[in-house]
Amino acid sequence: MAGYLTTHVLDTACGRPAEGLKVELYRIEGDERAHLKTLVTNRDGRTDEQILPEDSFVPGVYELVFHAGDYLATAEASARSPQFLDVVPVRFCMSEASHYHVPLLLSPFGYSTYRGS
Repeated sequence: MAGYLTTHVLDTACGRPAEGLKVELYRIEGDERAHLKTLVTNRDGRTDEQILPEDSFVPGVYELVFHAGDYLATAEASARSPQFLDVVPVRFCMSEASHYHVPLLLSPFGYSTYRGS
């Protein structure tokens, strides 16, 4: 089995998937941070393709950057300016060939993440 990476962003304040949220993927090596891909979530709060597909998987340290502030500024429940949350970085290690799923549960004043399945 080859490894790959997916995500799912849910807007917990509105009780729906976070559509239109920009997500960036970086690979971390020492002090270097290399941008690999930028995607946007669809109507289901997922990306239309795997963030890191099987043919590109390499074990290591990665960072997903969720552009929460841009999304929250346009969400109906969050007409606050300036937004409390802006960019949400999640740094993690993928150590073996497996499906890594890193979801984000988002609201205007907080977030949580975990390794999903």
